[in-house]
Amino acid sequence: MTEVSVVGGGIGGLTAAQELAERGFDVTVYEANDRFGGKARSMPIDDDPAGLQGEHGFRFFPAFYRHVVDTMERIPDGVGSVADNLVETEATLIASTHRPDQVAETGSPESLRGWLEALRPAFAEDLPSEDVRFLLERLAYLLTACEERRENELDDVSWWEFIDAENRSQEFQDRLAFATQSLVALRPEVGSARTIGTIYMQLLFGQLDPNRPTERILNGPTNEAWIDPWVAYLEDLGVEFHPATPVRGFEVDGGQVVGLELADGSRAGGDEYVLAVPVEVAPKFVTPELARIAPELRRIDRLETAWMNGIQFYLDEDLELTRGHQVYADAPWALTSISQRQFWTGYDLGERGSDDVEGILSVIASDWETPGIVYDKPARRCSREEIATEIWEQLKRHLDGPETRLTDDLLVDWFLDPALVETDDGVENRSPLLINTVGALRNRPPADVGVENLTIASDYVRTNSDLASMESANEAGRRAANAVCRRHGVGDTARIWELEEPAVLEPFKRQDRIRYRLGLPHPAEVTQSLRRVTSRLGGRA
Repeated sequence: MTEVSVVGGGIGGLTAAQELAERGFDVTVYEANDRFGGKARSMPIDDDPAGLQGEHGFRFFPAFYRHVVDTMERIPDGVGSVADNLVETEATLIASTHRPDQVAETGSPESLRGWLEALRPAFAEDLPSEDVRFLLERLAYLLTACEERRENELDDVSWWEFIDAENRSQEFQDRLAFATQSLVALRPEVGSARTIGTIYMQLLFGQLDPNRPTERILNGPTNEAWIDPWVAYLEDLGVEFHPATPVRGFEVDGGQVVGLELADGSRAGGDEYVLAVPVEVAPKFVTPELARIAPELRRIDRLETAWMNGIQFYLDEDLELTRGHQVYADAPWALTSISQRQFWTGYDLGERGSDDVEGILSVIASDWETPGIVYDKPARRCSREEIATEIWEQLKRHLDGPETRLTDDLLVDWFLDPALVETDDGVENRSPLLINTVGALRNRPPADVGVENLTIASDYVRTNSDLASMESANEAGRRAANAVCRRHGVGDTARIWELEEPAVLEPFKRQDRIRYRLGLPHPAEVTQSLRRVTSRLGGRA
């Protein structure tokens, strides 16, 4: 039986382990943390596994997540599967400090008015009509561009440049910056137009598709609702797990990996190796010999990261806000949240060590560079206590309207992502997030890098999903497992989904493919160039 050693027990590693174990491979997983799940894992806030749980950030499953949901459907849990623990949201609250709150329905439209509202770009309320029109034109450009143009041209252009933000209204610039940063922790000035535009459209298509839920979340802490049953299922398949077992590096000989060097000085072996560690950890595994064999691995350390970390506020009442997410439109730290208790059916907080806790507000901060409103310094320069205080104050100012919804007397406790470690001048983030900056695609390796017995399974791998996420990590794990299967003559491989776009656009993409191969620009780029010339001449476009 072929022995496979998986280094990393996050979503990518566990996915590869499942696909391989289900096909008869002998799999062992080594994980540096004492819990599996990577960035998705839950963590006891008082070192009590039965107590209250905290997380790196809340889980979010939009409609275009196909790979990870398929995996969940195959993990037994009670009489069903862990996919049964996914519940739909209904609405998103957009809270502001200077204008009335807005509530956007997240379900598929059921009327003509609903469809028109869904087609309106996010945060387009009150924007100048010419800005909205121009953004729609740019999205049409994206949707009719061939894949070669997207990869070789649009990946080398920032989202900011692509939508000509410099020449748009201030409102447009502000909302553009917030929307992208809160979604993917990525400033539009540096983010790839290919990635941001593609994901934006996938989220929109998800809302317009009546056959799939627009967005779902878990009905309990991630480990209880998903990761723990997953590990139990893999153990039933014969997978061997080694938590709290950091791997120091690969032993390489003759152009292949011949063993693992563990942090305690011992050695582990295998026939095949799957590297499933985060992007900030991966470069230390790339020996000079591996880099010579697979030059793609040498470029991993050129990939950039940003901070997108979470905090949970434990409240003495279940403050629902909306049955879905909250977006804080003017928050300096680009905050989003979800009030979780309302979705956690069958989960008794009273049995978790604190009779005072009735609600949990889980918040993610995506801007760690902008000064706050309490301490007038960016989050990365604050202490952990100051971060919690600042985020709480930003939330309060957004939720104070005709009625005060968030008050200090509600707060029982908080849990900040432990990846944020205090230093002399703020905090260090030991779990940053890959970001798709301009030109980053060429630095991302495939799952099969050409090393005889090594594959890669992490969210920095080239995938259709293309975004640092559970979905991309899962797809990478499948691609890694498929490469192993092909090497060993196993024809039954894991399914890989393409991102779906309306079939009516295919003729336009085919036409653009011809133009691209002839060295001609996209038709929309010609129109945009003419508009710029006309504008400079003082005319109207």
